[in-house]
Amino acid sequence: MRPPRSLLVATALSLGAALLAAPLVTSTAAVSAEASEPAAFRASPIAWGRCRDAFLRSSGARCGMLTVPLDHADPTGPTIRLAVSRVAHTGRTYRGVMFTNPGGPGGSGTFLAAYGQFVPGTVARTYDWIGVDPRGVGASRPALTCDVRIAEIGTRPPSYYPTSDAILDQWLAKSETYAADCGASRAAALLPHMRTTDTVADLEVLREALGAEQVSFYGFSYGTYLAQVYATLHPDRIDKLVLDGVLDPRGVWFDSQQQQNRAFEKAMGQFWTWAARANRTYRLGRTGARVEKTYYRVLQRVTRKPVNGVGGPEVADLTLSAGYSRSSWPDVASMLSEVATKGTARRLRKAYTSGYPTTRRGDNGYATYLATLCTDAPWPTDLDALLADYAGQDRSRHFFTWPNAWYNGPCRTWPAAPGTPVDVATSDQQALLISETFDGATPFAGALEVRRRFGGASLIEGVGGTTHAGSLSGIACVDDRIAAYLASGRLPKRRSGDRSDVRCPAIPAPPAR
Repeated sequence: MRPPRSLLVATALSLGAALLAAPLVTSTAAVSAEASEPAAFRASPIAWGRCRDAFLRSSGARCGMLTVPLDHADPTGPTIRLAVSRVAHTGRTYRGVMFTNPGGPGGSGTFLAAYGQFVPGTVARTYDWIGVDPRGVGASRPALTCDVRIAEIGTRPPSYYPTSDAILDQWLAKSETYAADCGASRAAALLPHMRTTDTVADLEVLREALGAEQVSFYGFSYGTYLAQVYATLHPDRIDKLVLDGVLDPRGVWFDSQQQQNRAFEKAMGQFWTWAARANRTYRLGRTGARVEKTYYRVLQRVTRKPVNGVGGPEVADLTLSAGYSRSSWPDVASMLSEVATKGTARRLRKAYTSGYPTTRRGDNGYATYLATLCTDAPWPTDLDALLADYAGQDRSRHFFTWPNAWYNGPCRTWPAAPGTPVDVATSDQQALLISETFDGATPFAGALEVRRRFGGASLIEGVGGTTHAGSLSGIACVDDRIAAYLASGRLPKRRSGDRSDVRCPAIPAPPAR
């Protein structure tokens, strides 16, 4: 059975399920009074046992917990625990450990231990596939949660677009309150230690606990940036890199969000055109331009008066999924059609409450996303300048600018100090890079930039596609090259110039009927 794809397309706008924060575990390590330097943290072996998740169990995975320092600069201080999973190699040949990360930041990644089964052939069986819930995430302890009602239907302003001072004030208050709630949460001690560099240090402890001299890394979305930083800080520890949905290391993170705004405008254009071709089914418009107008008309309608409790932000959030994955197009079109032609939103409400849980620990994905994004690098704090910047972008990037602005809004008053992002090194690092031409979440320019920095990398382009982080989805041109690289370490021949090295078919759009 196929694992859930939702976690592979989680960068912005994905409030994942979560687990409640648990108290910090105090280390029992003692510090000698005579010691002039802190003792290095010693990784403890992982006690592998039965996984709770049915998909992992059916895939032959074993699960456990890894103990790491809360603060790697204080290895004898408090510790936390990370949930880890492993599908051990079964082939006669052993090619080593394969780390994975699904993105986010904030994505629960234990399910990725089972992802090797989707690599063509048998080469994946020659690796130990490792999944991890990063610090603060999912089944790791403590898990960060701030306010489970943050996305509850009926609790948000009526629109993402601040067309009045009242709406603007509501969003500012909501952003500031959520940041304050995170600062007052049970797991607030995590907040100064949620940077990408902290997770890289955790992975080094995991490598040591597994007894591996080197590791390979299969990263999706933000996971590609995590792998870039790992390869920069520990270049001798990296064997093979597969980076899908490649994130641009420049402009972490505010500038990267602005690039998303432009890219999603293009990705959504393909959806509008597809829905127009299927007008007989969805009745949203006969041209892409008309479908787009229908979308904004639906937004205005539910902003004035919610339908089945659904307002503008809920419609915008679910429509955005069409910019992440072509496979979602029929569902998104059906939900918009119900509102536009029938005046009801039952399908949309059901999908929203399922995807944006307000149950216990329901905001963990959002909280941990912010905890990394807001502290990896400084975020603009001048409110007037920030609002003016968003207003300017909105003129040409209307679809995503304001939704993205408010999603990241708590960063302006985040209760932990920002750090300085790692400058991803220019080197002869080998890597297999994968990106579709019109990926909205991680624009194609990022893959070209990493190809420039990693002189040994090769880039596969899904020509004309909009799906984010979709490798191992059945496109042989892509998936067979992944398998070949994992088997031999040989990459596709690198072409001259600033371009992709292999051009493959994109993940196809569903039939437009």
